Amino acid sequence: MRTEVLHLDFDGAWPADLGLPVRDLREWGPRLRFSAPSREIAAFERAIGELPPFLVYGSGDFHHLTALWVKRQTRLRIVVSFDNHPDWDVRPPRWGCGSWVNRAQEWPHIEKVSVWGCGNFECWWPGRIFGNNRAERTGRLEVHPWADERSLKERKRRGAILRENWRENFSRFVRQLAGAPVYVTIDLDCLREEEAVTNWESGKFEADDLVWALEQLGNSVSAGDICGAWSSPIYARRKQRFASEMDHPKLPPRDPEEAQRTNLAALKKLLTAWPAGS
Repeated sequence: MRTEVLHLDFDGAWPADLGLPVRDLREWGPRLRFSAPSREIAAFERAIGELPPFLVYGSGDFHHLTALWVKRQTRLRIVVSFDNHPDWDVRPPRWGCGSWVNRAQEWPHIEKVSVWGCGNFECWWPGRIFGNNRAERTGRLEVHPWADERSLKERKRRGAILRENWRENFSRFVRQLAGAPVYVTIDLDCLREEEAVTNWESGKFEADDLVWALEQLGNSVSAGDICGAWSSPIYARRKQRFASEMDHPKLPPRDPEEAQRTNLAALKKLLTAWPAGS
């Protein structure tokens, strides 16, 4: 029996005929994109109603909504994130796509968040001064950034991984879970640019890497989401637009149709290993 995977359409990142049941939430998209006031988040949370445990939604600009999905999964203790960014920024705004990990850790049932595949500057000095280093020191947050292009000293950073050893490290992590149920979130920007078109910098994972990782986790995955597909940004507030445009990398223009084709290929591959397909 197939567990339902629901498509939440905030921004047209995915085609309407994705082959999944869909909820049209485009009226909320501009209000929630990149960041949102707490009152807007609360209003959305009241309006959204019941959701199945597995979700597909739009751009990584909405990744802070994962903290809301996690909030509902009260029997889960561990969150596993595959992302090119640690999303651990302690600066305002409180509800932003770059800080959702901190919101998830505020829920009393969440014991640990483990982030794999970070490739941007935020995990390294001096960028990491704005990260939740305290949570990492206590072990409530694990960050596993790519260190292949870093110095030998930097490769000793806590949690650092290399292409040659990341699977070994991930297998060890899975064994330590001892079958505990987990929430998995995948931001497509953790994939190489050949395999995913996003609104952010591209990472170093291949889709086959994530399929392998999901297979390692197996039935431990009890809920999760996939986001990160490119969409043209629309904002509801000028301050929100300004902050977003300042924070986003300067990327070349995207062909919307080509972006959807590329991302659909990645999504279909990931869904073959998604526990909801079993």
